[in-house]
Amino acid sequence: MATPPDLESLRLLVLVGRRGSLGGAAAETGVSQPAASKRMRALERRLGVQLVERSRRGSTLTTAGELVAARAERVLDELRALQDGVELLRLQASAPLVVAASLTVAEHLLPSWIAQLTRSDPGARVGLQVMNSSLVCAAVRDGDASLGFVESPGMLPGLRSRVVGRDRLTLVVDPGHPWSRRRRPVEPAELAGTPLLSREPGSGTRETVERALAAAGHRAVEPLLELGSSTALRSAVRSGAGPALLSEFVVADDRVTGALVEVAVSGLDLHRELRAVWRSAEQPSGTAAALLRHALRGR
Repeated sequence: MATPPDLESLRLLVLVGRRGSLGGAAAETGVSQPAASKRMRALERRLGVQLVERSRRGSTLTTAGELVAARAERVLDELRALQDGVELLRLQASAPLVVAASLTVAEHLLPSWIAQLTRSDPGARVGLQVMNSSLVCAAVRDGDASLGFVESPGMLPGLRSRVVGRDRLTLVVDPGHPWSRRRRPVEPAELAGTPLLSREPGSGTRETVERALAAAGHRAVEPLLELGSSTALRSAVRSGAGPALLSEFVVADDRVTGALVEVAVSGLDLHRELRAVWRSAEQPSGTAAALLRHALRGR
């Protein structure tokens, strides 16, 4: 294949699969049905496979079409994430609103919220500080940030909060780890007695694990390795360094591709709430209030 397929053709293919109709897909993309049909045939010629089965009852994807559409959807999702991430970086300098966020929220949710904010208010400017949950709370309490986003399950003295999302920690290993082939779930006692790859003290991820184990009557042994970001932790697990409990946001793609294997855990509640926080004596206003509204709509 000399050149990769264009993005508009990939979007059209994905919509054909969803709609079951080339006409419906064409209408959603704002092109005529003849133009959409021409584009789809050009895509089939470029890839060298038939993607769409056409009949009087509509259009359905062939087996090859379903495979290409599934991969195309991931490409389009990554493109949207890239666009949102670039928008976030563009807004960080000289911003009147300073936001502090934990790593999970900053990497996987906040870029989309800020992109929505700037679409509704092009003049909005947001600066972001990324740190663990305990430091986010300290920054907001000290007035260094007007609004914070944390994944901490604990008390938040001096702060008010609203739930903006929910998350679950998943136990993951690389495909070569013995746990990747086990049939029975990992019990709390075994998990507590296994040195894991872990985030540093003060992170919401680590606090969630420690609280869940404590509720089951256990205390974790010292970590095998402590790392300061979920991305670094994910990379260490993928390299075979050991098991870790990580946000399902962080490992979602790796579970799909098989780069990481989720291991079932029983007897522990590893769900957590993601919260926006601000000082108790204040109420978010202006750009902070607008950003909070976008975060709450995404719940």
